[in-house]
Amino acid sequence: MPSLSWIVGFLWIGVLVAQPLILPLREVRAGMRGVGKTVFSGTRVEEFQVEVLGVLENSGPKQSVILARLSGGPLASAGVMQGMSGSPVYIGGKLVGAVAFAFQFAKEPIAGVRPIEEMLRVSPPVARGRRAALSPFDRDLTRPLAQAAPASEGRIVDIATPVSFGGFTRAAIETFAPQLRELGLDPRAGTGGGASQRPAVAAEPLQPGSMISVQLVSGDMNVSADGTVTMIDGKRIYAFGHRFLSIGPAELPFARAEVLTVLPTLSSSFKISTAREWLGSITMDASTAVMGELGRRAPLVPVTIAVNRGRDGADPEPFERYQIRIVNDPLLAPLLLQIAAFSAIDATERTVGASTFAIHGRIEFQGGAAPVRIENMYSGDANMPMQVSLAAAVPVAYAMQSGFTSLKLKSVDLTIDSSAAKRQWQIDQIWTSRPRVRPGDTVDLYVLLAGEDGAELKRKVSYQVPPGAPNGPLYFTVADGLVTNMTEFGGTLTAVPRSAAQVVTLLNSLRANTGAYVRVWRAEPAFQVQGEDLPDPPPSVAMILTRSAAAAQGAGVARNSKVAELQIGVENAVVSGYKTLQVEVKE
Repeated sequence: MPSLSWIVGFLWIGVLVAQPLILPLREVRAGMRGVGKTVFSGTRVEEFQVEVLGVLENSGPKQSVILARLSGGPLASAGVMQGMSGSPVYIGGKLVGAVAFAFQFAKEPIAGVRPIEEMLRVSPPVARGRRAALSPFDRDLTRPLAQAAPASEGRIVDIATPVSFGGFTRAAIETFAPQLRELGLDPRAGTGGGASQRPAVAAEPLQPGSMISVQLVSGDMNVSADGTVTMIDGKRIYAFGHRFLSIGPAELPFARAEVLTVLPTLSSSFKISTAREWLGSITMDASTAVMGELGRRAPLVPVTIAVNRGRDGADPEPFERYQIRIVNDPLLAPLLLQIAAFSAIDATERTVGASTFAIHGRIEFQGGAAPVRIENMYSGDANMPMQVSLAAAVPVAYAMQSGFTSLKLKSVDLTIDSSAAKRQWQIDQIWTSRPRVRPGDTVDLYVLLAGEDGAELKRKVSYQVPPGAPNGPLYFTVADGLVTNMTEFGGTLTAVPRSAAQVVTLLNSLRANTGAYVRVWRAEPAFQVQGEDLPDPPPSVAMILTRSAAAAQGAGVARNSKVAELQIGVENAVVSGYKTLQVEVKE
């Protein structure tokens, strides 16, 4: 049996030939005619005709576009179609560039060609630098990604990248479609399939004009983005002719794509394709092209999502389990995980009406950092899949985008338990056993929680005022997990984490929604310096922290100083709301 290295070598040995001559942009003139290469059916590269209409100078920052009229094959009825991005264009046997731009709703196949000189400026990837981590409370995971300008009639734009979703519910795709389109992607349900991770021995060599499929998710669900190869230089390939997501250095596996048919539409025609054998990895996603390497294997992250459907008065029963693998990219992985979790919930449970979801999970890292635990519960009448999927994705985003190599994702394991009942308590009233206390006395705090159908739940906690406590008001705030987290970690989230351990500790310290948290505090200044609490410092230290440059570079001033924290447990239900009262400490 041939070895893997022999098989991989077979796939790209055919491309180790003399590279094509290049026609410089300065020599391109209106009226020139040439040919382009792309796939209209199967994997066979076919030619189409190209007539140069002119050159649009400075269409971008030190970038130009060759305007051309295309003809031949299905172009007369379909026009410039999604999936053609990267199709090479030759004049007189010399490579001019790649089809990369189009006009939406155009009646003729007029395209913009990216000059090959601009594509070849893409440099090999370098290591990513550290960046400020996304907040654990951020609701938009696409915010760090580059946003493409939406297409409009009369303006030339990048040809949208068709993204095929297989194994996802229609609601999941429609929910995230606006975000994906803002990134220059055009999501389509059920129009593609996942690739085999084993290269085929008998596969023909990749060539300019061949179609490739970038594999973002594979397994029980799959997500792939299609484009065309422009040029091959040894093991290196150049494709698309425009950005994919502008994520820079990347490790995204790609496969050969087979075109099943071309679908002409009034808005934007596209190729319906399916991925075949694995070929290599995209290593760089730049503004003028994507660059990849044949035979390179990208590391993927195994993800397990189990959804258990509950029965009234009984434990949840196993219902469905999904095994997928996602790209190990700090910007893409959280978003893809969120979409997958949303779809898993939507496929097995109703999404409108009273329901409660408990999510349990474990995030493992390759670099030896401690795992992150996910334990939370959500209850309501609508939008539950979005809340639960964010609970899974946001910790992954915060950890991966903190920039520490030891927080490179290894695996994600999620279990989601659901029930049709709404289990939620609202913090309704709080009161104490006495309004005035002495140092050393015990204060009994009572909390009344209001539930569905007039149900009430009463809880009591006790707090002993420390001997020697100063005179003055002492405050008790009873709040849910979200309010407590924002109060406790608001200053920490504005500072860049100092270590991977600090990131993991923060994530594992976040309070769950299944309890009420009593914060005992005084109206005294407290500081957070590089993520660490410094309550009620001496006046001289407080003055230095307030006025020094260090305060502007990671030291935050809190509005109060926490004295203690107590927890009020509520079994198998969500708590929301907050209340505050005060007692007077007087000797």
